[in-house]
Amino acid sequence: MPRMKAANRLRAKTEIMRPSRLKLLVRRQRRNLRFVAFACAGFVIVLAGVVVAHSAQRGGTINSLQERFGRAIDLRVQDIEFHGQSNTPELLLRAALGVAKGDPILGFSVEGARKRIESLSWVEHVAVERRLPDTIYVDLTERRPYAIWQNQGKFQLIDRNGEVVTNEDVAAFSDLPLVVGLGAPAHAADMLTALAAAPDIKSRVAAIVRVGERRWNLQLKNNVTVMLPEGHETAALTRLTDLQAQQRLLDRPLVFVDMRLPDRMAVRVRPGAEIVPETKTPDATPDKTKDTPNRRAT
Repeated sequence: MPRMKAANRLRAKTEIMRPSRLKLLVRRQRRNLRFVAFACAGFVIVLAGVVVAHSAQRGGTINSLQERFGRAIDLRVQDIEFHGQSNTPELLLRAALGVAKGDPILGFSVEGARKRIESLSWVEHVAVERRLPDTIYVDLTERRPYAIWQNQGKFQLIDRNGEVVTNEDVAAFSDLPLVVGLGAPAHAADMLTALAAAPDIKSRVAAIVRVGERRWNLQLKNNVTVMLPEGHETAALTRLTDLQAQQRLLDRPLVFVDMRLPDRMAVRVRPGAEIVPETKTPDATPDKTKDTPNRRAT
């Protein structure tokens, strides 16, 4: 009898602990159910993102709600602050901003305003902020004029990267260096940097002229033309600086100084002028051929 009772208790306990068929099915499919749940959640998140992005566009649901909310609590623009604005015309800047005092502060697109302002020629970068309750803040980084570019009789301001900034009010920047010729802007920074290392020569330069889109001439203030070699401008300027210091070469009545060849240099004297004998050097050979002062350099 005791043994039968013990066997019955063990059988009853085993039946209680045995899981139902449903539980067994759930356990077997748990991994698959987990994957399906994650997939559904991901789809919902992506769908929500698309809806929000679409609604955030001007005229979308979120933008419309912002406008209604702004009107409900009367949030309107009372102040517009510009920081970093120096050369950008204010009328153009305000027109590009697209919002004025009294407009609902939540009723305009900050991103749209940023894109419009960055399309202005003077603007390199801009940040537009909506500072509640009533202020629009615009922080500008303007492009800095680096030189004046003359080409085909037209004058334009360019930045250090060679990009055209504007062709208006160029005379206000007459202290900037003048670069001349097709293709000059893209290479002007390198040439002007080389000139900065030769201040005695730079002070005499009226313009740097791009020739054949491959090399430079220096047009001096006394109308002397210095022809520089292609790709060896720095070495030529160093040599020219030494000649000027030792022999006052650029103070002579010359038409041009031809430095295009690395092993020799030629000069042409103005018609009727005389060369002082003691200034002759093997480095500077007078060109006695008859030619016009406006001989074209190549």
